[in-house]
Amino acid sequence: MKNNDSDELIIANKELAFQNSEKVKREAELIIANKELDFQNSEKKDRAAELIIANKELDFQNSEKEHRAAELIIANKELVFQNEEKERRAAELIIANKELIFQNEEKERRAAELIIANKELIFQNGEKERRAAELIIANKELAFQNKEKEKRAKELIIANKGLKKAEDDIRKLNDELEQKVIERTSQLESVNKELESFSYSVSHDLRAPIRAINGYTRIIVEDYADKFDVSGIKILDAIINNSKKMGELIDDLLAFSKLGRKQVSLSEINMLDLVYAIRDEFVFEEGENIPEFKIGALLPAMGDQSLIKQVWINLISNGIKYSKYKEKTTIEIDAHQTGNFVVYKVKDEGAGFDMEYYDKLFGVFQRLHSQNEFEGTGIGLAIVQKIVQRHNGTVWATSTLNEGTSFYFSLPSISAKI
Repeated sequence: MKNNDSDELIIANKELAFQNSEKVKREAELIIANKELDFQNSEKKDRAAELIIANKELDFQNSEKEHRAAELIIANKELVFQNEEKERRAAELIIANKELIFQNEEKERRAAELIIANKELIFQNGEKERRAAELIIANKELAFQNKEKEKRAKELIIANKGLKKAEDDIRKLNDELEQKVIERTSQLESVNKELESFSYSVSHDLRAPIRAINGYTRIIVEDYADKFDVSGIKILDAIINNSKKMGELIDDLLAFSKLGRKQVSLSEINMLDLVYAIRDEFVFEEGENIPEFKIGALLPAMGDQSLIKQVWINLISNGIKYSKYKEKTTIEIDAHQTGNFVVYKVKDEGAGFDMEYYDKLFGVFQRLHSQNEFEGTGIGLAIVQKIVQRHNGTVWATSTLNEGTSFYFSLPSISAKI
């Protein structure tokens, strides 16, 4: 019994010794664990402090980013504003450039018109001087006739006084026109107003002496015809005819000068209807050669109908006039399209002309046939050219002497823009 208790006690002591050993070991492990825990806590504190610093740095960086983002937004807005300002200024510059181009074109056009007007005035002055010289010769002839024919002396003196007055009026008008030329050359900006003044002068100042010459001459013919011989009557008839031609010339000059000021009103023109209407308006006297018209398919075009009507009238009348000595008068009219333009043709089989003198064809007062052969003032084709050019078109011709002439002119098609 005792042995058993002793064994159990030994075992218990061993167990206790083992447990004590385990406790010591665990205490050592616990000390190590506590040290490790203290180290880890210390590490955690260090990391927490570092994390706090990192968070502060991150907050500072975020604040900097937001500040820079705000600055970038402001900079972008400023950039957008500057771009809009640049675009607005660029648009204003484009508009200003277009306006400048338009003004330059207007100045060039007005300068060209003024040059043409100056050339016309110079030519008119030359014509007037030539006619004044002819009148002086006529006066000398009349003075000679006065000496030879005493019975007609008083009547011829009255006529001479009328002619001298007309000559003085013409010289006075020449001085006024020369002054107007100087003023127009120095003042291009007022060219339209000055041209209107010129038209008024031509319409009134030139017509008065022409009417006076015509009237006095007709009085002489009607009241004193029995006192003149055949030569005298022939001279008086020549004065009447030339004064009539001068009146026609003034009318054509007025029409030509007004073309530069007339506003071109564009609309679609039914060219076939217009040409048929013009054909029906021609009136022919009994015995005249009635023309045969061959009218093809005429395409419509854009233009001012009243002006284009004048183009057709002038070209068709031209073809009829220069065919009057032919056995048969044929006027052929047709058209075709080229690009954005419609080209119209008026062909006759009349007298034609030498193409060597083509450069004179559309000039004012330029004639390729004598006045005795074919009547006219030499302005009709110049009017045609000016009207067509105002429509941005072109006019030209081809001809063979004694075989006929073809006139062509182009106008914008209805799909084109002037």
